[in-house]
This record gives sequence, C-alpha cells and structure tokens, in this order.
Amino acid sequence: MSHFVQIAAFEPDLAPNLGSLVRLGVCFNAPLHVIEPCGFPFSLKLLRTRALDYGEQAELHHHDSWDAFVAEKVGRLVLLTTKGATNLWDFEFQTGDCLLVGRESAGVPDHVHDAADGRVKIAMPGGGRSLNVAISAGIAIAEAHRQLRG
Repeated sequence: MSHFVQIAAFEPDLAPNLGSLVRLGVCFNAPLHVIEPCGFPFSLKLLRTRALDYGEQAELHHHDSWDAFVAEKVGRLVLLTTKGATNLWDFEFQTGDCLLVGRESAGVPDHVHDAADGRVKIAMPGGGRSLNVAISAGIAIAEAHRQLRG
C-alpha cells in the first residue's frame, strides 16, 4: 500500500504525544517526520518506549531543524491550526500531503504558518480552545483517508 499522507511534528513538547503520533502513523501507513528541537531529549529508545510495540514498525524521519525538513520537500504541507482558514471537512486532500502539527505549548511560528500550502482547522462545536496534537492528527488523517480511498 502506498502512503496516502504523511505526518510531521514541529518541535514536539511532549514525548507521550509523539508516541501517539508514531502509533497513528503505523496504523494509517503514514511516515512520521520529527522536526527538532524537541522539548525533551529525543531518542529512538524513548520513542519506542512511548509508542509501545509500534516503534519498531514506524517509518520515522528525523530532521535537525525546520530548514532541514523543508529541504527534503516531503509534499504539500497541510498545517493543522486553530488559526486555519479552511474547515477540515471542506479541505481537499491530495495523495502525498503531509499533515503538520505544531508544538503543544505554542503551535508554530509565523514563518512555518506562512510556509504551509494549506491551513486547516477542526471545528469544535463544544467550544474548546484546541485539541491534543495527536487527536487532531487522528481526525485529519481519517478524513484524508476517507477522501483518498478511491
């Protein structure tokens, strides 16, 4: 099976959330890109601990910086953001899109926001401020797969 989408974590703050993204990536056959610096000491051993047995199956790409990530040209960047201009349910995904989630504590800086090819928000009718990054990525990747399943 080819990859419908990829996931990228911009400077993740919390190792457990990164572990959840690893598991999500394995379950949806989506490579995971980790963009440093992390808010914790990044190591494959730690990641495998947080991702349980999914760590061994994950397709993981580690990037030392935002510039290193951008230089790899992973596909169209779709930023999940509370400042998004397009509702998730109205966004048209393309095969190869890379779902980008920001830091749990601060999202992404303006230059990263501006670099995104698409900015998507998830409507929260309950009125909450924001969702956990792994939950947001899970909702978005499910919608992308729904659209792209052919």
